[in-house]
Amino acid sequence: MVMNALKTKPMKRKKMDSSRAKNEKLSFVEPDKIQDKEQRIEYKTLKLFRKIAKVVSPPPILTVSQWADRYRRLSCESAAEPGQWNTDRAPYQRQIMDAVNDPEVEDIVIMSSSQVGKTELILNIIGYYIDHDPAPMLVVQPTAKPMAEDFSKDRLAPMIRDTPTLAGKVRDAKSKTSGNTILHKIFPGGHVTIAGANSPSSLASRPVRIVLMDEIDRYPVSAGTEGNPIKLAEKRTTAFWNKKKIKVSTPTLKGYSQIEKEFYSGTMEEWCIPCPCCGKYQSYEWKRVRFSDATMECKYCGEHIAEVDWKQGEGKWIAEHPERKRKRSFHLNELASPWRHWPEIILDWKEAYHELRENNDPNKMKTFINTSLGETWEEQGKGADEDSLLSRREQYKAEIPDGVLVLTASVDVQDDRFEIEVVGWGRGFESWGIQYEKIYGDLDKEETWDELGIWLDREFSFASGASLLIAKICIDTGGHKTTECYKFLKRVEKKGKGKRIIGIKGFGREGQGIPLLYKSSLNNEYKAKVYILGVDSGKETVMTRLGITEEGPGYCHFPINIDRGYDENVIKGFNSEQKVTEVKNGYKVSKWIKKRGPRNEPLDLRVYNTAAIEILNPNFDILEKKVNAGINYMKRIPGKAIKKRKAGTVSRGIEI
Repeated sequence: MVMNALKTKPMKRKKMDSSRAKNEKLSFVEPDKIQDKEQRIEYKTLKLFRKIAKVVSPPPILTVSQWADRYRRLSCESAAEPGQWNTDRAPYQRQIMDAVNDPEVEDIVIMSSSQVGKTELILNIIGYYIDHDPAPMLVVQPTAKPMAEDFSKDRLAPMIRDTPTLAGKVRDAKSKTSGNTILHKIFPGGHVTIAGANSPSSLASRPVRIVLMDEIDRYPVSAGTEGNPIKLAEKRTTAFWNKKKIKVSTPTLKGYSQIEKEFYSGTMEEWCIPCPCCGKYQSYEWKRVRFSDATMECKYCGEHIAEVDWKQGEGKWIAEHPERKRKRSFHLNELASPWRHWPEIILDWKEAYHELRENNDPNKMKTFINTSLGETWEEQGKGADEDSLLSRREQYKAEIPDGVLVLTASVDVQDDRFEIEVVGWGRGFESWGIQYEKIYGDLDKEETWDELGIWLDREFSFASGASLLIAKICIDTGGHKTTECYKFLKRVEKKGKGKRIIGIKGFGREGQGIPLLYKSSLNNEYKAKVYILGVDSGKETVMTRLGITEEGPGYCHFPINIDRGYDENVIKGFNSEQKVTEVKNGYKVSKWIKKRGPRNEPLDLRVYNTAAIEILNPNFDILEKKVNAGINYMKRIPGKAIKKRKAGTVSRGIEI
């Protein structure tokens, strides 16, 4: 019996091998070339079964990063390097994406700088769930318009269009039969809704399994009257046991940053790389970067190593609290980015530091800390108290004290008067209050404005007898006399003084970080050029400088001379407002409010003077030579032609 079994085995194997060979042979033959009818039938049957097997077989098990490496295509509109996605280009992204596939992880938090690809991570997660694991999703942007719509049109739609595996599953919103809109897209097995954090209805409309929250530090404190938008979005996932909540943002103010709070409540992971010399893992730290050669010091062996050598190491995420498995939180800064190199980042820091140190302007440094280091900014510059400002007034021996190199003026237009401040500026934007004046009159009459023009044309003298004219004058066009102000600006423009005397208008957009010099506009009936000023940023700069107590860069001098106009009310007026944080329309915002007591015209005028000197952007080296030589560089030399204005010159062709 055993012998019979052994004899039959070769016959069976031969038959199987013959059948397999036949099928393999058929698979490589074109159907038209198969002569035998039976073989053609077998070929078609084989092809049919292969199609059935492909349809009914489960998809390959992929993580988000594997899916992206296999299918994702970067669009030319939104990517510096369009084409096939490659996670190895920025390897720190791999574990962040694949945390989505970990059944133990429910929350994923990314607190990061700009230029590290955090928006692309969100898009990869969306693409993965559309194609590989269909589920209802909610993407929350700070506002419905324009941010949610812009994200859908500029980032999501191009990804769907250019990634073939997605294009066949999400129809174009322009198609009448698609059922899709800009903010709601349907695909087999799920949908993706894009909402604004300021819209309570869009946050509470549908149950979702996946919620992705972008730039949460820009969310309002409350979505209408419904409560915290982060909590509202998270509630949408309650019905799903396998829910995922992804929160991403660049941080903002310390103590108010939502992403910072989320980061500290998770695993608190930092991207770490091995030292090329000693092999010990450590994170990228700005304090260890040496500017002279753009290297970073190893915190263990002390060697200074170049960027390219650090980035060749195989990095990994190291958690401070690995036990918090349900909530993985990651922190990244620009030093890890493949798209930003250290010399560029160092240059950005130097520019921000120069503004802070030399000009006592913290705005660029605040932006650097938030967007380059991915850290929160702690507010500074609380100003000075009134008694301190009053006590440090000094006796001037001349109209213009030594150290002044250029004069500016600002004009606040009231119903019955002009309030004027003339300020002298020196190196490092050290300032001297020169004159505080009030001109009363009927501002509906042209002659009152002419009187203002004559006053602004006056010369101010040094103790040496040399003099200066005012180089730049800013006039506030707001208030009740806007039309009269525009008429005055057009008259001075015809006289050739239009670049020296300019209109300004304050603009405060709370929480949006509008710079002092925001933009210029001709949008008025007289086509008078008006500079729009971010007055909140200007007040921050002024208050920072008022708080400086040592003479030098940024310090503010005030005269005690009675005829200069800097009496107690004016000095108190410089400190007439304070910065507070409050909730407005559901948003937590910082804003300036007036204190009880003194009027705030002096503070406004100093902000306008600060704008005037920034518009001038003078070359103090050249000015110092001219002033030391006793030259009033603002005076036109008789008979000399006025050359075309170049960068760094004022309206009369004088290099400044």
